[in-house]
Order: sequence, then structure tokens, then C-alpha cells
Amino acid sequence: MTVLEVRTKYLNFFKERGHVEIPSAPIVPGNDSTTLFTSSGMQPLVPYLLGQTHPAGIRLVDSQKCVRTGDIDEVGDNRHLTYFEMLGNWSLGDYFKQEQLPWIFEFLTSKEVGLGLDPSRLYVTVFAGDESLSIPKDAEAIELWKRLFGEKGIDAKDIVIGSEENGYKVGMQGARIFAYDAKKNWWSRSGVPSAMPAGEPGGPDSEVFYDFGKEHDPKWGEHCHPNCDCGRFVEIANSVFMEYVKQADGSFDKLVQRNVDFGGGLERLVMPTMAEGKVDDVFLADTLYSTITEIERLTGIQYSDEEYQKSFRIVADHVRAAVFIAGDDVRPSNTEAGYILRRLIRRAIRHLDKLGVESNTLATLGGRVIDAYKDTYTNLGEMRTQIEETLTTEEQKFRKTLQGGIKEFEKIVKHAQDKNIVSGHDAFVLASSYGFPVEITEELAMEKGLTVDVETFKKEMEEHTAKSRTASEGRFKGGLADHSEITVRYHTSHHLLLAALQHILGKDKVHQRGSNITPERVRLDFSFDRKLTPEEVTEAERMVNEKMDEALPVYVTSMPKDEAEKLGAEHEFGVKYGDMVTVYSMGPKDATQENPKFTESFSLEFCGGPHVSNTSELATDGKKFKILKEESVAAGIRRIKAVLV
Repeated sequence: MTVLEVRTKYLNFFKERGHVEIPSAPIVPGNDSTTLFTSSGMQPLVPYLLGQTHPAGIRLVDSQKCVRTGDIDEVGDNRHLTYFEMLGNWSLGDYFKQEQLPWIFEFLTSKEVGLGLDPSRLYVTVFAGDESLSIPKDAEAIELWKRLFGEKGIDAKDIVIGSEENGYKVGMQGARIFAYDAKKNWWSRSGVPSAMPAGEPGGPDSEVFYDFGKEHDPKWGEHCHPNCDCGRFVEIANSVFMEYVKQADGSFDKLVQRNVDFGGGLERLVMPTMAEGKVDDVFLADTLYSTITEIERLTGIQYSDEEYQKSFRIVADHVRAAVFIAGDDVRPSNTEAGYILRRLIRRAIRHLDKLGVESNTLATLGGRVIDAYKDTYTNLGEMRTQIEETLTTEEQKFRKTLQGGIKEFEKIVKHAQDKNIVSGHDAFVLASSYGFPVEITEELAMEKGLTVDVETFKKEMEEHTAKSRTASEGRFKGGLADHSEITVRYHTSHHLLLAALQHILGKDKVHQRGSNITPERVRLDFSFDRKLTPEEVTEAERMVNEKMDEALPVYVTSMPKDEAEKLGAEHEFGVKYGDMVTVYSMGPKDATQENPKFTESFSLEFCGGPHVSNTSELATDGKKFKILKEESVAAGIRRIKAVLV
């Protein structure tokens, strides 16, 4: 099947079971997110998993665009991707395990309405329980799976694999259902229960693995099992049963509502539908393979040539991720999302060189990606010129320094070989003078049998970029904004700041192009074609404080998207919204929830929250809004950082 066919089948399957299709959230999240990218399907839905009412209802289905930068170094094998789509179905306080697991099994195995996979090739995992947290083994899921496999004539024996401490050294033992500890079968945004902060939701999950029939690779240990990473099994589906919330004392309580959060990697679900389920290469899915065939045409090298296969995969993955990130109006830079975009492009160029492609080709490859997705994600087609210009400009810029950087690296190697290590200072010079991300230096060093002193490199880079938050590598690995009181206040102040800038500079000239809110400050990126004058900055600061003092009521309203647009509600560039949207309004003072008086409000925006209920809450303890800095981050894009002090 093609990617489009699998996506369509999945969405239709759940729409026929009462689910409403919702659009993908942006890859680069705005407002209350402290992550660079949307990295999972559940990330945009956290407020609704915690109990907020979703405008579309309690049964939802979607295909969410995701970027996981923590997987960049893993790209090159048969299944890891930087950009991917996560198919998801959601029950917000509605159905639970008794409905979810039979539906997923039906979708995977039915030839009429699903993928028609051979059930004898499917193996499942469940949560083994955690006595220390008083969370029991998922016996209900085990019984459901036994029944479902039994209906297909398959005897489903279950065993407990155990914990990571024993290396999961149990093996298959003829089992079909495997119980693992929290390291493998517990899902929350932060990982295992011990890593979760108070207030975060989570729960046991049940994964489905497909057996490609390969021999177990002994380098992974003596015993094979579905989650052993030997390559024989690939996870294709994961149903999370989100029913717990962590308490301040470290214990777990039940959520107000039980939720189902399903995630299935789209290309991973395509894999077992190809060549009778014997092809275990995610890069043969049509949306990636179209780029690979173009590389074959440009190079004359065949993808099947194992010597070059890793480079094929890295280029195909990185170009696709770069297209989607640039499609969210991100430009290459040395900070945050722009840094990741630059890193992906430059690593792709490095591997194009290894394939013998030295001319400017990224725009051509990017065009193939756009062609593969433009009917599904129309913004890519609309932004084709800008995306291709971004790829071309960055490629030309990097190629000017690439050869010089390679020569400098060769000089460094002569001094490093006796110590078997490239110093952190040398890695910093390559990064600061030649534009080499440290990952490229590490790749070059590995090819020479050397390592890189990354810790010293990081220290020098942190000193060099002390004014930026970008030195914190942990931010590149995902995580939603917390919902702490101060973060919520900053989120609301961000809306007041945008509205103030529109009042001062013109609503037709100023639009949000990104935001980042942390417990320490608010950052707003907005479109404007020149530096603000000191007087304009002062006036924006004054106006925000004025609206805080006016104690404007803040209301949230669900309404049809067309109605919100007619009211002039501000919304994010390039975002696809559903038919129903959530709109926040601030003011006027005599507004009520029953009569919000939208046309008189100071700020009116599409937004999923959370916010304070009155702007006076921003001035708690006598706090004032203060703008720290106004600067340029890209052509036609300005940035303001501000605090409540």
C-alpha cells in the first residue's frame, strides 16, 4: 500500500466508528510550548487529556506531523526517521480497552477495512505492573489479546519478560503476549513513572510488533524477544491507556477521566503491506522512495548498494524533515528550530558528497518531497518557492565553507591521531569558523577511528552563545510546556503583547511567526519589516501594563472556524484548523461569557490555552511587564523577549 492509502484507510476506519477527524497541529508549536517541535501525537492534545473540552468532541482521529531530533543520529538504519506522521485515535473519557484493542486488531488484520496483515506475524506487549507504585499488571489487556488471537485460531501464551536489569533475558518461549516493566510499556511525555513531574498524565500501554522473520542478530544478546531491537520485530502500533496522574508526593492517582491515546507510525504501518510482509525497510515507502529514486538518477548509484545505503537514507530523511520544518516558516539559523533545520540540511549535504553529488541539488530533492505531499499538506505547495529558495541558499552557503572545513579537519586529525581524540576546542573552531555542526565532526572523526571531546566543545559553545538558550541540548529532545501558574501568566501576556504590537504598528503588518514560553520569560516572533524604534518598544510595554491594570476578563469560546475568521481572530500562519476552533478573547471590561463582545475585545485569537481568567492576575505581587530585547531573527521577522518583574 502507499502512504496515502494507509493514512486514508486508518482515518476512515475510525470515522466510521464515531470519530471526528482533526487536522495536524504545526510541527513547530507555538504559544505554551517549550519544545522546538511537536514530537508525538499526544503533544497538542495534553489540555484535553487533562479534562479540557475539545471542540470536536470526545472521539478524535488524526495524522499528526512529528519531528524527533533525538533520533537524528539513529537515522541510517531501516526504521528510524526524523520526520514522520503519527496516526492517532483518541478517546477523551469515552471508550477504553474493551473497544480499543479489538478495533486496532481488526484494522491491522482485516482485508476488507484494514491492512490485511497476517495475525500469526503479530506479537503484543503489555505492562507487567509496578508494586512500588501500587500499579497492577495489565491483566485486562492480556485477556483481551488472548481472546482476539484465539478467534484467529492462534494460541496466545503470555509470559513476563521482567526488567531491564536482567537484560530481558527470557526469550520467546513460544509466547504471543509479553509483559514488560515501565521502561518498555509505560507511556508519559517524560518517560518512566519516576521521571514524571507532578500533575503529568500517563499510563500503561500495549504495543503491537510485526515479525519480519529475520534471524536474530546475536549482537543483541542470546535471547530474542519482540522488543529486543535485533531487527526481526518492528513496533507498528501502541495503545496507551492514560488513566493515572502523578501526585506531588510521588504516588499515582486515577485521572478524572480515562483516555485512550493510540499512536502508529505511518511508514511503519506501510512496511508490512509491501512484498507480502517481507520487506523491513521503511525507506521503501513511496513518499521516501521517490526521493531515493531521484538520488539514484543523479548519482548512477543503486540504493541496493549496501556501501551507500546509509547515505541514501540520511539524505532522504533529512531533506524531507527540512522541507516540512521550512514549510512551517522556519529559516536556517544558529538558534532553536532554525539550528535543527540547518543541521539537517548540512548533514544531508555531507552525505550527498559521499554519494558523489557536488552540485546544488537540495532544491530538486525538496521538490520531490513537496510533490509527494502537496495534495495532503497544501501549505507545502503554496510555499514551494520559499522552501526551495531556503534549501538552495543554505546549500550554497555551506558548500562555500565545506571544503575548507574538510581541509581544516585533516590538519586537526594529524595532531589528534596520537591521542585518538579530537579536542573540544578544535570541534568548536570547526563549528564557529566553518559551520560544522559537532555531529558532522563526530561522523568525520568516527571514519578515522577517533572520538570527539564533546563535553569541552559544549562548554566552549555555551560560553560563545551565553545570550542564547540554544546551548541546552535537552530542549532538542522534546517535551511540552508545563502548566505552572507563572507559565500560564506568560502565555496570556504573549497574547497581550501581540495585540499591542498590532495596535501600534498595524494589524495588517504584524502577525505571529512563532512563540516560546517558559517559567522565566515570554518570547514572541512576529512579522515586521524593520527594527522597532525605542518609542515603539516603550509604547508596547506601556500598553500591556495598561491592559493588566484594566483587569480585562478572559474568556474561551468554541465556535465555527468561518465565524472566528469573520470576527478577525488572529491565528497562526500555515496552520490547518478544523471546522470548530477554540478562541480566546480579552476584554472589554463589561464582557461576559454569555456576551463576550468579540468586536470590542483587545485581543482575539485562535488558541488552545491555558490562560488566566483576568488580565489582573498578571500583576500579582505588583509585577509589571518589561521588554528585555527586540531584535531580528530572519528577514522580515522580529523577536521580543519580555518578563514579568
